[in-house]
Amino acid sequence: MNAPHALRTPLHGIRVVEFEGIGPGPLAARMLADMGAEVVALTRAEQAAAAQRLGGAAENPLRRGKTVEVIDLKSPDGKVRALDLIAQADVLIEGYRPGVMERLGFGPAECAARNPRLVYGRMTGWGQDGPLAQSAGHDLNYVALTGLLSLSARKGQAPIVPPTVLGDAAGALGLAFGVACALVDARATGRGRVVDAAIVDIVAMLGTLVHWIRANGQIDGAQPSPFHDSPFYDVYACADGGFISLAAVEPTFHALLLSKLGLTDVDPADQYDTATWPALKQRIAALIRSLPQAHWSELLEGSDACFAPVLSLAEAVRHPHNTARGIYQSTPSGAIEAATAPRFQALNATTQETRK
Repeated sequence: MNAPHALRTPLHGIRVVEFEGIGPGPLAARMLADMGAEVVALTRAEQAAAAQRLGGAAENPLRRGKTVEVIDLKSPDGKVRALDLIAQADVLIEGYRPGVMERLGFGPAECAARNPRLVYGRMTGWGQDGPLAQSAGHDLNYVALTGLLSLSARKGQAPIVPPTVLGDAAGALGLAFGVACALVDARATGRGRVVDAAIVDIVAMLGTLVHWIRANGQIDGAQPSPFHDSPFYDVYACADGGFISLAAVEPTFHALLLSKLGLTDVDPADQYDTATWPALKQRIAALIRSLPQAHWSELLEGSDACFAPVLSLAEAVRHPHNTARGIYQSTPSGAIEAATAPRFQALNATTQETRK
């Protein structure tokens, strides 16, 4: 059988001008580049202080697949160059505080005069308006204001500090989605639009499942929650210092988990009897703590018990499932890079070809 033809990337031919900032804006632009867009990142000669501190001298993975131009946006030549690129672009991405692009002479009105089809993506934490619009902030602050950070706390304890993926990366994904939607409309109508991508908005929207569960009294209330208090949805410590995760929410999966753990005296039908939760949770915790992580992986991984070991980033690179899918690769310097996602197959691909 002949090898399937290589698919053209979904954003082939789309031209993006990125006014490089830090964090979610560049990540959104890289997502577009990974999908085939031609991205020109306009950057300052000196790296931003936060980027220097967090990324150091390592190669910046957020620039993968982009053409980087050092430019002085306040100089006449720099402004002419930026406006020329904007006139030929399909998308502009910027991540400055509200009003900065306008003061530089690159606001939506100025850009629309040059390019009425332009999709103008704006990445901020708080949004283009509202009482906090001009305030500084970072990932943790935005997630805190949505109410979702509170859900990471166990009773009587402080919420954990999540990695930047929860706010900044979610914001980047939201901006990339908004840009893709606006591109479809711009192609159809010949008119661009502004995409106001605020991290606080996007994280709140991504909490829709939580809001639904809360409406049923299953979270963020006085009664015990399956996601905070149950024995079947938690992280457990192992004998060797490792951890495992269990998330057997559905009755069938919960029954299988009990069987595999040898808890044959526990009635699976009592799964949501909250009075039984504390004792069963202590029992499972003691059982898991009696043996190393590798034992539980061998027993539970690949089954419908809803299990995964808690891995370090380095361990995740080596895990067989991640390796088989090519999710990660290590650079010669030891840095970790994740593959482009999502993936695409031709609609008329055969089953055999699709699995490749």
